[in-house]
Amino acid sequence: MKIYTIGYTKKSAEEFFGALGNHGIERVVDVRLKNTSQLAGFTKKQDLEYFLDRILGIEYCHLEFLAPTPELMKAYRDSGEDWDLYVAEFSRLLEERDVLSGLDPESFSEKRSCLLCSEPDADHCHRRLVAEHLQESWPDVEVVHL
Repeated sequence: MKIYTIGYTKKSAEEFFGALGNHGIERVVDVRLKNTSQLAGFTKKQDLEYFLDRILGIEYCHLEFLAPTPELMKAYRDSGEDWDLYVAEFSRLLEERDVLSGLDPESFSEKRSCLLCSEPDADHCHRRLVAEHLQESWPDVEVVHL
């Protein structure tokens, strides 16, 4: 099974929807804490859900339990963006929330799914940490960052 990830920042709508379409994505799993901000542009929750369906026939779902808490984001910024500390705290949060019990691996294997957040690159982004958490817990998972 492949789990894809994508960030929308620094991408035009053409690049964003093109990447999803070129990789045959069937479901976008929004893992953002805040997905209704004006700063989200074409990826505001209701707009994105509409565009995904109308342009590519892609299903949309928002799984807020895969997002960091506001407190964790503030602590990350206050730490001077200490990535190692953030990884440890976010990983602990995923365990505390028992996110695996709220996700069905069969659902991810039946529909090609892509985790969405705002960061342009997956290097310092929680979507990568979520994908790696699933990769460690489910058999035969390959993570692909778009």
